Amino acid sequence: MCPRYDPRRHTGEVPRPALLGLTSVVVVVVLVVGLAYLFQRRLIYLPSTSAPPDVANVIPDGRQVTYPTVDGLALAGWYAPGPGTTVLVLPGNAGDRSARIPLAVALRARGHGVLLVDYRGYGGNPGDPSEDGLAADAKAAHGFLVGQGVPQDRLVYFGESLGAAVAARLAREHPPRGLLLRSPFVDLPSVAAVHYPLLPARLLLRDRFPVAETVRGLGVPTTVVYGTDDEIVPPGQSAEVAAAANARTVIVEGARHNDRVLLDGRDLLDAVHAL
Repeated sequence: MCPRYDPRRHTGEVPRPALLGLTSVVVVVVLVVGLAYLFQRRLIYLPSTSAPPDVANVIPDGRQVTYPTVDGLALAGWYAPGPGTTVLVLPGNAGDRSARIPLAVALRARGHGVLLVDYRGYGGNPGDPSEDGLAADAKAAHGFLVGQGVPQDRLVYFGESLGAAVAARLAREHPPRGLLLRSPFVDLPSVAAVHYPLLPARLLLRDRFPVAETVRGLGVPTTVVYGTDDEIVPPGQSAEVAAAANARTVIVEGARHNDRVLLDGRDLLDAVHAL
């Protein structure tokens, strides 16, 4: 029997069901990528919606302070002075300053002054977070400490995860006595590609946070601390940042990204104290 003649074999025409299926896939991909682009900052910045507690009840000699940013925001933070170096804590992308209370208490016990900050949009602060916005917030916190009489050579910047990028950028403009980067990533697109492998993160992201590039040739004594089982920031990326900064490295075996040992563990505290 002769096969039935199909003119599409000769014209190259795609069968209609296949064409409709292909169109649907393209529409879904475009929709997903478009939504990811429009709402990317909601995926990056995850502030707590609860109000922080009264600092007087959680940090010895701590007080709430307010300082202005260059773009007119009034930001709140917690400040506790101390006889040793003063640690400016620049947190990661989630929660608020109350999550860093154990770190502040432990640093105070070792004689350090501490400023715990919340970025714009975090901890009841006004504004919406962005890369440049967080940089402005860090500069405002630095300005507050200088205004309190803390000399530059008595300042240590502590940058946690995304805050490592904020700390590194601040160190470029105002070099501190020392820089501690806890669980830093190479840059935000590099870590986003790990968690969203099907999205073109390098093309989509407006906020880049280039940590490795920023610390290269910085010339500030730097320590990088990270855990070997970090499930958020691949340990290899933290090691790459350490190499770029020519930094001392403290590797905490078995530690995951949010484990308590990377909040106020002995190895971490020793690393801060040594700067």
